[in-house]
Amino acid sequence: MNVRRLIPTAALTAAVALGATALTACSGAVGATGGKDGKDGKLAVTASFYPLQFLAEQIGKDHVTVDTLTKPGVEPHDLEITPKQTAQLSESDIVLYLKTLQPAVDKAIAQSGVKNVVDAAGLTKLEAHAPAHGEEGHEHTEGDEHAKDEHAEEGHGHGEAGQDPHVWLDPTKYAEIAKGFGAALEKADPDHAADYKKNTDELVTKLNALDTEFKDGLKNTASKTFITTHSAFGYLAERYGLDQEGISGVDPEAEPSPARMKELQAVAKEENVTTVFFETLASDKTATSLARDTGLKTDVLDPLEGITDKSQGADYFEVMRSNLKNLQKALGAK
Repeated sequence: MNVRRLIPTAALTAAVALGATALTACSGAVGATGGKDGKDGKLAVTASFYPLQFLAEQIGKDHVTVDTLTKPGVEPHDLEITPKQTAQLSESDIVLYLKTLQPAVDKAIAQSGVKNVVDAAGLTKLEAHAPAHGEEGHEHTEGDEHAKDEHAEEGHGHGEAGQDPHVWLDPTKYAEIAKGFGAALEKADPDHAADYKKNTDELVTKLNALDTEFKDGLKNTASKTFITTHSAFGYLAERYGLDQEGISGVDPEAEPSPARMKELQAVAKEENVTTVFFETLASDKTATSLARDTGLKTDVLDPLEGITDKSQGADYFEVMRSNLKNLQKALGAK
């Protein structure tokens, strides 16, 4: 395995308690007519990007209205927040985001003054995933420290102390976030607490079933190594005993060094790799180039940062099952 754990950012139970406490004021703000717009009697939830939007919709259902800051087709790491969006944040009853994934969102939340905020990163354990075989990719040159700072500001960083934010690609960790946000909704809107609890339990049951599908589907494979343009699959790899080899590290658009491409050619040969994966929201140029040089195939492994008409599925579960099918095919599942 090419991953290593860091000390957890916070215990799940403590994080849930903190998240629920932070939302206590929300129940008083909603009132009988509900929402700050006072129109539909529903909680107004703003989610930072698709995985959190989907989670809020699945748990809140008829009792919430959910808006997202990252529109379909927009690469979340590259998101820019408009002044209008920042102002609209303050009108939300609850904002659900994942700190450090999108620095523009972090900044907008701070500027908006919105009080009821749930950080999904505090509802599970974040880890650092070590680069695989020198995955840093681009060779550092003079002035690169400044470039790295800009790189992090643009949203391509992996959080504090190198922590990986892509927790939703592990169904078990995604379920932990669901439990935490469900508890926060129960606290914010106690009149519908029973419904939120029921919806959370149903979602967690589905995620547990998905976890079982991945475990069974990837138990026996000819290879354990997969190559992908975007190093977003560290949690998935760790959960199911696989090794992730990223072409360009955390930024799917970055150009890998010639040395990295040569190294990946060797890895592909040594580990019986058959396929180079790319994603739907970023260019497939580097994946295609490596595949051409090594005689490999290409296929999609979707980090699920957004859903478009090009996605291999209409929602989280459909795309995750497409990912499983593509991994099984590439790894030679038996």
